[in-house]
Amino acid sequence: MRLAVVGATGAVGHELLKVLERSSLKFSELQLYASPRSAGSTLMFRGQPVTVQATPEGAIPADVILASAGGSVSREKAPLWVKGGSLVIDNSSAFRYDDDVPLVCPEINGEAALGHRGIIANPNCTTLIEVLALAPIHRAYGVRRAIISTYQSASGAGAKGMEELLEETRNVLSGGQAGHQAFAHPLPFNLIPHIDVFQDNGYTKEEMKVVWETRKIIGDPDLKISCTAVRVPILRSHSEAISLDLEKPATPDEVRELLRRSPGLKVVDDPEGNLYPMPLTSSGEYDVEVGRVRASLVFDGGIELFVSGDQLLKGAALNAVQIAEYLQEKGALKTAASAT
Repeated sequence: MRLAVVGATGAVGHELLKVLERSSLKFSELQLYASPRSAGSTLMFRGQPVTVQATPEGAIPADVILASAGGSVSREKAPLWVKGGSLVIDNSSAFRYDDDVPLVCPEINGEAALGHRGIIANPNCTTLIEVLALAPIHRAYGVRRAIISTYQSASGAGAKGMEELLEETRNVLSGGQAGHQAFAHPLPFNLIPHIDVFQDNGYTKEEMKVVWETRKIIGDPDLKISCTAVRVPILRSHSEAISLDLEKPATPDEVRELLRRSPGLKVVDDPEGNLYPMPLTSSGEYDVEVGRVRASLVFDGGIELFVSGDQLLKGAALNAVQIAEYLQEKGALKTAASAT
């Protein structure tokens, strides 16, 4: 199997290579692509330099393409890659809402990937971190309503967002003024309740992505969800406070035990020991931390919880690789003659 990474020099691209280093995915060839300005540079993979190529105008000679070069590139080029015989696992928002494109979190709806027509969409990072906890609770107790507040790191805006936070924080600490380009306002020592563009209903597109994508992944188009998305001045990991109104009442102990058995999650919930999900501990980790599980004071029999997960890993690169691993385990990908 020939594997390609498009957008290899970006923040998610670098994480894809790190995840592939540890992955069980079997492939015989790795190709790296990026914009023309990055062509000719090299990236290390398993101790060997791999030359980055300019993304071609047409087909790519690969069986599987992990695409992370942005929505406009994917929308234009992914159909050409599919026509050339490639399966595209796309990290952008280009195809997430297309009815004939599966939107996949392998721990929850991996079987949806088997019905692809050449393109599989990777969900939004905020959705992935939240839905790992919400989906098993929905299956066990039925979620009537979900109210979600997010605390999203600078990494959500890519490498440029993280660089801007560091640089502008240094400016403030040295007595200067913080500027901004990646964000609507300066981020150091601030938080911004504005991610992506505002919609006609007063919510931002980031907030609506959580609504649309959660419904699609769990297969419940009528689930009532409200989200407020906030950018906070940390480098990595998104965190979210989740309030759930349940059809069948649940106790915190029951929910904790359910979440302990749910793949992709790590229960961190010991208030007396000051243990709970945090970006400090979830950054760089594959599992999403979940804790602060408690009875709702608003919804009778409902549950409140808090999650934190690495936006660049489970929120992007890791999930894309896990989709490919799932397909290979199911015999739905070509078998490599030898592992890279």
